[in-house]
Amino acid sequence: MSKNVILFSGQGSQYAGMGKSFFDSFDSAKRVFDAADKALGYSLEDIMFAEDPAELNKTVHSQPAIMACSLCAVEALKEKGVTFEAVAGHSLGEYAAMAASGMLSYEDAFKLIKIRAEAMQKAAESGEGVMYAIIGPTPAEIESACEQTEGYVVPVNYNSPVQTVIAGEAGAAEAAAELIKNTSTAKRVKAVKLNVASAFHSEIMRPAAEEFLARTEGFAFAKPRCIFYSNVLGGRLDDFSDMRSLLARHIVSPVRFTDELAAMQSAGFDRFIECGPGKVLTGLVKKTLDGVEAFNCEDTDTLEKICAGE
Repeated sequence: MSKNVILFSGQGSQYAGMGKSFFDSFDSAKRVFDAADKALGYSLEDIMFAEDPAELNKTVHSQPAIMACSLCAVEALKEKGVTFEAVAGHSLGEYAAMAASGMLSYEDAFKLIKIRAEAMQKAAESGEGVMYAIIGPTPAEIESACEQTEGYVVPVNYNSPVQTVIAGEAGAAEAAAELIKNTSTAKRVKAVKLNVASAFHSEIMRPAAEEFLARTEGFAFAKPRCIFYSNVLGGRLDDFSDMRSLLARHIVSPVRFTDELAAMQSAGFDRFIECGPGKVLTGLVKKTLDGVEAFNCEDTDTLEKICAGE
C-alpha cells in the first residue's frame, strides 16, 4: 500500500487566479481565506484572483497567497478522503506544512507568514542580492566554485542532483556562475538568473531573520500530528521545543530538499503529492527519486486526477 507525503510549494510559483477553483468548490477553502484575511488585515482573495498579478508578485503578498492556495489544496484532498503520514515544504512551503500538520492554527500560520514576508521584503529592499539556478553540474562542483569565487556567494537550494541554486552579492554570484560554466565536467551547463527580490536563504537575509525572531515572541507551536521534514536538517524533525529559532535560522540556511526526499523514500514514502501552485516540486521529485509517484494538486482538475488514481 502506498505511503503518501504532502509537499508544499515555495516562492515564485504564484500566478493570477490560483486557488480560485478550490474557493468556488469547497467551503473548507473559504475558511482558509477567512483565516488569512483575519490574520493579514486585508482581502487576500482580491489580490490572488485579480487579472493583474502586480500586487500578487510582491513578496508581502505572494508568500501568504501561495500558502493559501496550498492549504486549500490539502483541505480539498482531505475532503476527498486522501490521507497522508508526512509533510514537507520547500522554503516558504514549510509554513503550510506546519499548518497542515496541526503545529499551528491557520490564522497563526498566516500571522507568522506576514511577519516573515514583511521582514524579507524589507531586507531585500535594503541589501543587494541575486540568485542563479545552476543546471547540470553536481552540487560538489557548485560548492567548489562558490568557495573559489571572491566575494559572498553560496549554494542555497539543493533542488535535485542536477539543479542547485546559488545566491549572494551580484558580482560574486555572476562570477561563480561563469566559473561553473567554464569548469564543470557536466555535458550541459545552464545558469539562469532568477527573477527574485534578493539572495534568499543566504546571510544577506540576516536582518530578516533577526526581525522575525524579535517579532514572533509568544507564538505557540504544537507537536505535529504527522511526520515533519525540515529544510534546515535535510531530514525528519523530532525536536519542536524552539521552533521560532529554527524558523529564523531557516531564513538564512540552505534548503536541503534532495536530502529530505532521500530521507522520505528511505522511510518508505512512495507517493508524493504537491499542494500549491505549479509543478516545480513534482518535477524535482521525478528528477531525484526512482520508483515513486509524484502528482501536483493546484486546482480541482488535478485534484480529480489524483483521486481517480491517474
